[in-house]
Amino acid sequence: MYTSGLLFIGTNEIIIIVVLALLLFGGKKIPELMRGLGRGVKEFKEGQKDGPEAENNPNNPSNNDTVNNQR
Repeated sequence: MYTSGLLFIGTNEIIIIVVLALLLFGGKKIPELMRGLGRGVKEFKEGQKDGPEAENNPNNPSNNDTVNNQR
């Protein structure tokens, strides 16, 4: 039976990962990265909510460019 590898991450490993992230990105950059990640997840969920019917809707502003380019 396969189990997730994340089940075996302990406290020491999490501390090492956090310290490495702070060293690589710095204290000021991490909040910006998390904010961007949150926006990306929010846009992804909104896109999932819209579904495929939004792609075929001619009133969709993001779809107008592809409609105009096909003419």
